[in-house]
Amino acid sequence: MSLLAAERIKLGTTRSPYWCIAAVAAGALLFSLITALNQSGRFASTTGSLIGVDLSLSIFMVLAALSVTTEYRFNTIRSTFLAAPRRVGVLVAKSVVVGLLGLVVGAVMALAAFFLAQALAKDPATPLTLSTAEQWRQVLGWGPIFAIAGVLAVAVGVIVRQSAGAIAIVLIWPLALEGLLKLIPGVADSIGPYLPFTAGRQFVADGPNLDPSPWVGLGVFAAWTAVIWLLAAALLRGRDA
Repeated sequence: MSLLAAERIKLGTTRSPYWCIAAVAAGALLFSLITALNQSGRFASTTGSLIGVDLSLSIFMVLAALSVTTEYRFNTIRSTFLAAPRRVGVLVAKSVVVGLLGLVVGAVMALAAFFLAQALAKDPATPLTLSTAEQWRQVLGWGPIFAIAGVLAVAVGVIVRQSAGAIAIVLIWPLALEGLLKLIPGVADSIGPYLPFTAGRQFVADGPNLDPSPWVGLGVFAAWTAVIWLLAAALLRGRDA
């Protein structure tokens, strides 16, 4: 518990987390507003009102990666490991704190973006409602996605250890890299649906006969994250601080 408290305090006593969360909120709400204005208040589906939340995911991942790389930048990681020699325990604590924060931020931002879109919706033929379990999953499902993505970004931060490199990875990977990989012949149909973020987004996707299914997609995303996290843990134990 002391490690969890220490990581929570470290995350909450710097300005960058607040700026990143503010940017997540601004991005999620702003894109919902822009989408509503461009479509004259007509949304095709619940997921269509949450485009901004998807785009804001990378911003939260920047926060998660910086929670690690900032310590390497200012060399405070040495004092952290002196106070807690079990390095993997430190990684677990960071991952839990960031994951719980992501769970809350993702769910709250998705709800806020949805209700903003609902207030702006003007098409009675396609009203935005949360009347089914599927619609609730499409909105609140962003909580688990943010949580898993945050843990993945923490692992990336441990592996790379440099802020610039980690930020580049967590921005490019979900926004562009997987899309580019799926342009390679054979990848789109065979591997494409099971790439980390592509699979994870299935959990909040809309439509019949999703492949992979929403829960399988979330599991695939979590499995990718677990593999990368274990690699980060192994490197953390084997490298000098």
